[in-house]
Amino acid sequence: MLSDLSEWFWQERLWFPKGLGWADLEDRDGRVYAKARDLWVALPIAVAFLIIRQIFERTVATPLAALLGVKETVRLKVLHNPTLEFYYCNVTKTPSQTSIVSLCKQTGHSERQVQRWFRRRRNQDRPSLLKKFREASWRFTFYLLAFIAGLASLIDVSLKTFNGTLLPSQYWYYMIELGFYCSLLFSVASDVKRKCFKEQIVHHVATILLISFSWCVNYIRAGTLIMLVHDSADYFLESAKMFNYAGWRNACNYIFIVFAAVFIVTRLVIFPFRIIYCTWIYPVTVYEPFFGYYFFNGLLMVLQCLHIFWAVLIIKIAVRFLTNNEKVDDERSDKDETDLSEDEEEESEKKDIKKNGPVQNGHSVHNNNHNHNHNHQRHSKME
Repeated sequence: MLSDLSEWFWQERLWFPKGLGWADLEDRDGRVYAKARDLWVALPIAVAFLIIRQIFERTVATPLAALLGVKETVRLKVLHNPTLEFYYCNVTKTPSQTSIVSLCKQTGHSERQVQRWFRRRRNQDRPSLLKKFREASWRFTFYLLAFIAGLASLIDVSLKTFNGTLLPSQYWYYMIELGFYCSLLFSVASDVKRKCFKEQIVHHVATILLISFSWCVNYIRAGTLIMLVHDSADYFLESAKMFNYAGWRNACNYIFIVFAAVFIVTRLVIFPFRIIYCTWIYPVTVYEPFFGYYFFNGLLMVLQCLHIFWAVLIIKIAVRFLTNNEKVDDERSDKDETDLSEDEEEESEKKDIKKNGPVQNGHSVHNNNHNHNHNHQRHSKME
């Protein structure tokens, strides 16, 4: 059954234009072509990346974080309460006022104690600054090196007589990129979760499919350009995050503006009007459209939709900074929790009660000063 399914899936009429097939990608006359079986190499590379990442975060990222002043946040631990823990894990992490009253009756705690328990429990689940810094520094290192490798691969192609043969530089550039995105997909459960978590998953899957498909049907040059365009902006974003976590606001803000400019030029101009244009318009002047043509361009359009989604968030942040001189905040960040110490938390609660009366569900009853009271609580960090 599996062999029949494989034979149906890889039939030539799906993936090649009329008149071409898998036989045209067989090595001959000194020409070497990509093979689908080569993609298995990406799996051990992905595992190697997971191991290298752990070593990198401990031996490089952690000392760098200390050098830049990033400190591990000491979370306020909550006392184990089976009733509240069950509600937190199985119902909701942010109970309504009615639910809090019910939980008070079940546990014998006051409303303020229940509210505090949920607030601290949410804080326990939030990643620390050090964890975020480690993740950003790992991605910054890879994206920067990958961008340099992509440029080297293109230069390697241009310096040699290109006759359609696969070069070693292209082979390793592809396998390393594919292995890295596979490692991101493997580690998504333990990485920092953002509000655009679902979009990230879609992006990783679309990227893996795009790289794999372009390899199998020998769209190597287009695939190399696509990966290079993406890597060209990402290391700016990751470096901005690193400075943000370290509290270097000015450096973060201005690097983010550079990132925004590069992102818009590469993802909203070069990618759609140069790369997608060539993959969408040029092929139909030579061959009739086929399934592989629509599949490849469909994946590109999925990425472009994600580019537009993220560009809207990026532009909002950049405009707010340029017009109001505000600090750069990521719209995807979770701004509902705090990293206050025990004394700071108590003092904050006293001030809230003094100004606005009793607290309900972590927020003051009177909302006239809502924005003011939450300025010091907004944990607006670039994720």
